[in-house]
Amino acid sequence: MKYVAIDHETDFESWRNRARALALNAIPPDEVIWTVRTGTAEIFEESLLPTIESDVTFRVAPAFIELAQDAILNRSPGRFALLYRLLWRLRSQPGLLEAATDADVMSVQKLVKDVRRDEHKMHAFVRFREFGKGKDARFIAWFEPTHYIVEKAAPFFERRFADFLWSILTPDRCAHWDGHKTMFTEGITKSAAPSSDPLEDIWRTYYSSIFNPARLKIAAMQKEMPKKYWRNLPEASLINSLIADAARQSQTMIDREASSPRAAVQHRASAVPMTGQTNHSSESLSRLRDEAASCRACHLWKDATQTVFGEGPQHAPIMLVGEQPGDKEDIAGKPFVGPAGQMLDRALEDAGIDRTKVYVTNAVKHFKFVPRGKIRLHQKPNAPEIKACRQWYERELASVKPKLVVALGATAAQCVFGKITQIGKNRGHVIDVSESLKALVTVHPSYLLRLPDEDAKLREYRQFVSDLKLATAYQK
Repeated sequence: MKYVAIDHETDFESWRNRARALALNAIPPDEVIWTVRTGTAEIFEESLLPTIESDVTFRVAPAFIELAQDAILNRSPGRFALLYRLLWRLRSQPGLLEAATDADVMSVQKLVKDVRRDEHKMHAFVRFREFGKGKDARFIAWFEPTHYIVEKAAPFFERRFADFLWSILTPDRCAHWDGHKTMFTEGITKSAAPSSDPLEDIWRTYYSSIFNPARLKIAAMQKEMPKKYWRNLPEASLINSLIADAARQSQTMIDREASSPRAAVQHRASAVPMTGQTNHSSESLSRLRDEAASCRACHLWKDATQTVFGEGPQHAPIMLVGEQPGDKEDIAGKPFVGPAGQMLDRALEDAGIDRTKVYVTNAVKHFKFVPRGKIRLHQKPNAPEIKACRQWYERELASVKPKLVVALGATAAQCVFGKITQIGKNRGHVIDVSESLKALVTVHPSYLLRLPDEDAKLREYRQFVSDLKLATAYQK
């Protein structure tokens, strides 16, 4: 009998190297006992490892490697033996993985399914808490995974929360994002993890407000959000009471007399910006600017200096829409006054457009950034932030009543059309939005500033000016 030790619980390379040596030495699966290396037995275990007596190697299907890399993350103690048994059989049965009813294939598929489900749960149920303020702020979460999935799940959080520093603490491994890369450290106990922050009360209030007792299905809810995760969710303290009160609330909703939609709801349903028809048509820009100064529709106002509203004539025939104010705009309180604004002014002049006669604004009215020492680095607005600010674009559009809207960049295009719109496929021609409104899509002037190659910069600038020249027909 051979005793083979893996270096640690999730070390796929360690398992693969030892499995290859065993297979090449013709040691069958039933003669191998797999363990995870421990300090006390390390020398003894190593002395029993077989040596490779031949330079001959072998290959297996990439599908098996993919399955094995996920299966080894499962906490099942029999996973190493199962994988070696499959490897041993694959050498004589190359198509084994296609045998859906094979017991070993079914077992490894179950391990992989459990790992991937656990990864999904981690993505869904991690709750960050904020500690510190300003440049010292860090977001920390505690999570207890079923399997060894922390490193597998980390890339999701890198993409989703790239704009701030965070740590995810677990009993197995801890992940720490510094804004550029993720570092991993040993796991800790829950007692060592910080808990509670003021945002949890806000989250609980929101959760209560969206809870619909009429659609409650307890079995389905517990299947999607098992009770094991409740103890680490701030909203979990509300679940039992909300379930208990669901029947009463549902009956109250049934007994309540039907009512007519509120005026505000009727207005929002009819205020479709693409048609150019809205009940805000009589609002003046000065009134809108004053109202927007205290906008709290999203969180961006907290760190921004001020709301940066649009600027230009009340009834300009052309409206230019950018992404968001930058550092200079945030300080000045006016759109397009920084480097991108200077590039835009130059291009407008070359295209034959008088900036003083167009209305210039942004899809998002507050500066989104991440501090890096004394520098505030621009951060691209996300979909909820664009959606929260779109009301101001709608009302500006209704007040100005332009003939043409020019969307500068992808964020602006998403705001104008209400959906993600590719620049490359849509630039260079005027698009009919409604009978009274047309749109033109082009790049944001900051794109030109980021190009490192001078030839490319000149070529793209000429294309930018060419796009803007299409707007000259709408100046009067």
